Amino acid sequence: MKTSRLAVFALATGMTLGLALPALAQSSTTTSAETYRLLNLFGDVFEQVKAKYVEEVDDKQLIEAAINGMLTSLDPHSSYLNMDNFEEMQVDTRGEFGGLGIEVTMEEGFVKVISPIYDTPAEKAGLQPGDFITHIDGKPIRGLGLNEAVEMMRGKVNTDIRLTIIRKGEQAPFDVTLTRAVIKIQSVRAETKDDIGYIRITKFNEQTFSGLQRAITDMRDQIGPEMKGLVLDLRNNPGGLLDQAISVSDAFLDKGEIVSTRPRDTENTERYNARPGDLAEGLPIIVLVNDGSASASEIVAGALQDHRRAVIMGTRSFGKGSVQTILPMPGNVALRLTTARYYTPSGKSIQEVGIVPDIIVPQAHVESIETAQRRSEADLNGALRNEDQTIDDAANKANDRRSAAEEIAQKDYQLSRALDMIRGIALFAPRPQG
Repeated sequence: MKTSRLAVFALATGMTLGLALPALAQSSTTTSAETYRLLNLFGDVFEQVKAKYVEEVDDKQLIEAAINGMLTSLDPHSSYLNMDNFEEMQVDTRGEFGGLGIEVTMEEGFVKVISPIYDTPAEKAGLQPGDFITHIDGKPIRGLGLNEAVEMMRGKVNTDIRLTIIRKGEQAPFDVTLTRAVIKIQSVRAETKDDIGYIRITKFNEQTFSGLQRAITDMRDQIGPEMKGLVLDLRNNPGGLLDQAISVSDAFLDKGEIVSTRPRDTENTERYNARPGDLAEGLPIIVLVNDGSASASEIVAGALQDHRRAVIMGTRSFGKGSVQTILPMPGNVALRLTTARYYTPSGKSIQEVGIVPDIIVPQAHVESIETAQRRSEADLNGALRNEDQTIDDAANKANDRRSAAEEIAQKDYQLSRALDMIRGIALFAPRPQG
């Protein structure tokens, strides 16, 4: 009877006993006999549920729930991907998918927001890193697995969903209504900030590195040789593809290690190194991070920080330093399994610690202080005039720049500080000899 149950278990999960059990025996201190006993226990529980649960249950749902429970018990990022989840994950990495545009994990029984993705329903609704989602359309999610909660948030495009949020600093939970949409992620967007290039990477997908190359080329054409530096904004970037994080880091490094991934068997450690060539051609770089910057974002920030190629500014990053490998399985399903840890070039683990900025700059709200208008020499009767006829043009240009800087500071204090630092560094940069 026991052998029969084991055979049923093996067939239902798509495994063969001859392959599965030795791996289990080698991976822990549990003896082979104990492993067989536990698998028999699983078969007993499976039969009891099938026979006595108050409602009829589906074999496939039970087995998938058991597999997912096994994986989610390991860490928050390992999970089972059924056919729909697997297909959606593949679309996600290509840069287009349906949903709310929110990167989440599970913590303390609730769904925790890692980061809302730029220009998506989640970002427009004001969701913030660190928010906890406790109810979906009034239904509590405590006790559900992450995949189950995410499944509840999925639905038809243009349909509404109500999330109940707990946020630090708020005295009571509050509801937010979002409209599901087809999410097309433009992973790189760029604009000029006077004589500085600004690049925001919202997620690392297959389009990221090519988008970065185009952005830098376009900004160089717009600004010209007066370009003073780059601000690389990785705030609220939840990560993505490892190879794209490596390519983005390599874009600004001439040599040296970018990141290493170390599995349980350290003999299989992989190291990724930079190749010659710097797209920024040595210009100063400021990288902005915050507690919504995770995984691939932390790889880029850590590599540029350790090689002193960029100044990291903002607040400490999320601290997701683990590698997830997608392992396809028969039936167009897959496992997302944590297989290694990330280490920065200096050998520091990102896990839990995150990337600590070189300069801590919390986000802040800036207000101008009204002061009495002061008089200057130019206001005095009979004052001598400056003989330089270009002084008015210079003054007007300075006023325009000051107005633009004040506007940025009021909207985004961290970005304002980054732009100021780039200009400060540029003041002391070697000047070309005529």
